Amino acid sequence: MTALASPVRPVEDRITRHAWKVLAVSAAAVYVVFLDATIVNIAFPAIGASFPTVTRSGLSWVLNAYAVVFGALLVTAGGLADDRGRKRVFLAGLVVFAGASALCGVAPTVPLLVAARAVQAVGGALLVPASLALLLPEFPLSKRATAVGLWGAVGAVAAATGPSIGALLVEGPGWRWVFYVNLPFCAVAWFAGRRLLVESRGSTGARPDLLGVALVTSVFGLLSLALVQGESWGWGSLRTVGCFAGAAALAPALVIRGLSASHPALPVRLFRHRSFTAATAGTLLYGTAFYGQILCNVLFLNGVWHYSILRTAVAILPSPLVAAAVAPVAGRLADRYGYRTVIVPGAALFALGSLYYAWQTTAHPDYLTTFLPASLLIGVSIGAAFSTLGAAASQSLPPAQFGVGSAVSSMARQLGAVIGVAVLVAVLGAPSPAGALGAFHDAWHVTAVFAALCTIVSCALPKRV
Repeated sequence: MTALASPVRPVEDRITRHAWKVLAVSAAAVYVVFLDATIVNIAFPAIGASFPTVTRSGLSWVLNAYAVVFGALLVTAGGLADDRGRKRVFLAGLVVFAGASALCGVAPTVPLLVAARAVQAVGGALLVPASLALLLPEFPLSKRATAVGLWGAVGAVAAATGPSIGALLVEGPGWRWVFYVNLPFCAVAWFAGRRLLVESRGSTGARPDLLGVALVTSVFGLLSLALVQGESWGWGSLRTVGCFAGAAALAPALVIRGLSASHPALPVRLFRHRSFTAATAGTLLYGTAFYGQILCNVLFLNGVWHYSILRTAVAILPSPLVAAAVAPVAGRLADRYGYRTVIVPGAALFALGSLYYAWQTTAHPDYLTTFLPASLLIGVSIGAAFSTLGAAASQSLPPAQFGVGSAVSSMARQLGAVIGVAVLVAVLGAPSPAGALGAFHDAWHVTAVFAALCTIVSCALPKRV
């Protein structure tokens, strides 16, 4: 008898060494962007100590300027990458981000620091959609969940480790190093990107949709501004209500423009794809739970259990480490069995971990039995669900819209971050020492609700890729 030949994997399904190198370059860039979203939070008290005459409200713009500008420009930057060249926009974003980070580090006044943070957000907005748009063509569709899952995991791990790295830097060389730490990552990514990345465009040189750009920037800028400033302005104040009303009034015009323009800034028709819609909605909900819980855990450990900044940094580290270990496995499972099979149980684990925090923690520190088990569950969830949602969203994107489609998904993640922090601040309020534990339990219940909603929404994802 003649032995049967082993099946040979088709060439188009093989992942090349060049593809892995592109993933490494894009991951380095996305790491610094999402690291910056949380690393500065832990440095906020130290920054305030350096500028004692500045009010807390004025100082808050060091955080808010980045959140508002980054979220408002993501879709516009994604369209720019498709139109003008993804490699070109990516490299430009690295230069802008690195230059602004250096300016943040040397800023002698708060107004200059806030301005540099806004410019830094511009660089971040250029980087994120371009990095994913450069990555997608390198991997065959059947292996894309693995690649995008790893890319997304890097961003999630960066955000989750931000407080830990920030604490080490603040306690060591000082708060200015939370900005300087970006420079070596940007330098390595820029030099490697110049040599490795292949230029690509998604459009045919159509005229830019300037009206659509203005509308998408205004809608998401106003919405983000209302959310980040609602607590300090007052949720019922004229400024907050005005921002919400402005965003609501412009949203229908944005949708109409997205449907009628030949080359819209926000391609609304992408939402006809069930996978894209469900994954984008899931990203928004999971991002709300994820970013709210990062801040919640830091505040709890520091404020209720009275951990030092360094001890807090070590205590929250297991979760992102587990996420980094789980993400590659989750990506391979998603490629083989479908996104829903991985994301639905992953999101459910986040809800379960949040409930464990709420039901088991007391005012007396008991890290090993009440905090660590929930952290490990959350880590598995991040690696399985958060990193894979981006792959599910990109699965149905046409190649011509890799940049702008990726930007919509990233914008959902960023909007979730803004909502998550705003909801957390509103739920926690300013409780008395006796009421602090109950307030944190309420906050964890809220993050569990958002994770449960993500679980439900993710059931709409296709069962198989």
